[in-house]
Amino acid sequence: MGLTAALNKHLRAGELFAALESVTRPSAKWTGATFDVFNPSTGELLATLPDMGTDEAHAAIDAAAAAQSLWAAKPAKDRSAILRRWHDLIVEHVDDLAAILTAEMGKPLAEAKGEVLHAASYVEWYAEEAKRVYGETFPAPANDRRMLVIKQPVGVVGTITPWNFPASMVARKISPALAAGCAVVLKPAEQTPLVAGAMFVLAEKAGFPKGVVNLIYAAEGAPIGRELCSNPKVRKISFTGSTEVGRLLMRQCSDQIKKVSLELGGNAPFIVFDDADIDEAVEGAVQAKFRNAGQTCVSANRIYVQSAVHDAFAEKFVTRVRELTVGDGFSAGVAIGPMIDSHAIEKIEAHVADALAKGGEVRCGGRRIGTNGTFFEPTVLTGISHVMRVAQEETFGPIAPIIRFETTEQVVAEANDTIYGLAAYFYAENLKRVWHVAEALEYGMVGINTGRMSSEAAPFGGIKQSGIGREGSRHGLEDYLEMKYLCMGNI
Repeated sequence: MGLTAALNKHLRAGELFAALESVTRPSAKWTGATFDVFNPSTGELLATLPDMGTDEAHAAIDAAAAAQSLWAAKPAKDRSAILRRWHDLIVEHVDDLAAILTAEMGKPLAEAKGEVLHAASYVEWYAEEAKRVYGETFPAPANDRRMLVIKQPVGVVGTITPWNFPASMVARKISPALAAGCAVVLKPAEQTPLVAGAMFVLAEKAGFPKGVVNLIYAAEGAPIGRELCSNPKVRKISFTGSTEVGRLLMRQCSDQIKKVSLELGGNAPFIVFDDADIDEAVEGAVQAKFRNAGQTCVSANRIYVQSAVHDAFAEKFVTRVRELTVGDGFSAGVAIGPMIDSHAIEKIEAHVADALAKGGEVRCGGRRIGTNGTFFEPTVLTGISHVMRVAQEETFGPIAPIIRFETTEQVVAEANDTIYGLAAYFYAENLKRVWHVAEALEYGMVGINTGRMSSEAAPFGGIKQSGIGREGSRHGLEDYLEMKYLCMGNI
């Protein structure tokens, strides 16, 4: 079996369905295991895919290695043109890609369309940056030599992407690699592999040479990860996912001193000071907390509100959260889709139960919705303290815990009291406070009077145990380049 009618009914262009069918259907020669992909909203079967393993990963790496030198030697302008064609095809097929994404991941269709366009923006950005890999010259200590630096692609890159942003993560990882002159091997999340397959169909159509882009479907990530980390032909690993898995991959890469880029877990604080515009802070908190049903690494996980405005903020926030509609991503007016699976629901329920047992209060929501699908009510909790799991762990769901605080020093200390350092947000008007807090927060990204800050033009990434490296911006290209110093004597 390949794709099913459950997915085909959502697609507008039969051409893309047929092409995707060709790269997902287990071939007649396939004798290995398969795995199924389901719609989390309905439980419908979407596709049955070949469950690839170490042998297939090894073959994909060999194909990338064979293509690497030719791709690296191609003029930057030519690489740029192919990336640009890929961008144009993604935009042209935005509706179908969004439908695939919603079907396998569950997020509302309008949000899925926004993600696909966001993915395209990374491809466009790095199509342009491909032509801007600059070296440098610098004065030598003697007149008989010249000294300069050139930058070259690191080599074959192994990439592993998560399920929560299955389109944008593909583009954000492989676009800079391709722009730099690297061949890539991608293993998408087993829950959401179909939109990656569709994007690779479009990449092939855009004209990437054979072996430059390689896709591996697998139900288990561990064997593929081990092969990518241990195979000496792979020179760099780029991974987005949990800190626990990031640590494991880093250990596996250590024997070969392999370059790694890691975008890992977060525990983002969202701070509302007493001089903030409360209405704007409420809207920002809704954006930062409930986008993608809270299933994002930069989701506001702890909402701190200064005592003087705590009650007013909580009342307005609860009112706004009650307006959010939960349902199937293809239904009109839905703001929040399902959780990705039953394990996500169980974690959310455990966090709510723990908060209630330790003195917290549910102001709205707090319950699973129905028996079909994996829906959970958008929830606001108050009376939260740091002994509760919801304040210590990344919930990854539509749960908004509100914590009262008194002073700037207190909230900065509490916000920084975590192993994570990915994203933070705060609302304030006093300029002195804005500068002080922005510089004091130990996070790689800080949103000031905004709940959304991701952009292809900005460096995305964290510090501490939230990761290594940056994606997006000109800095994202540097992670896929090696610096080479040339000293030319007898000049």
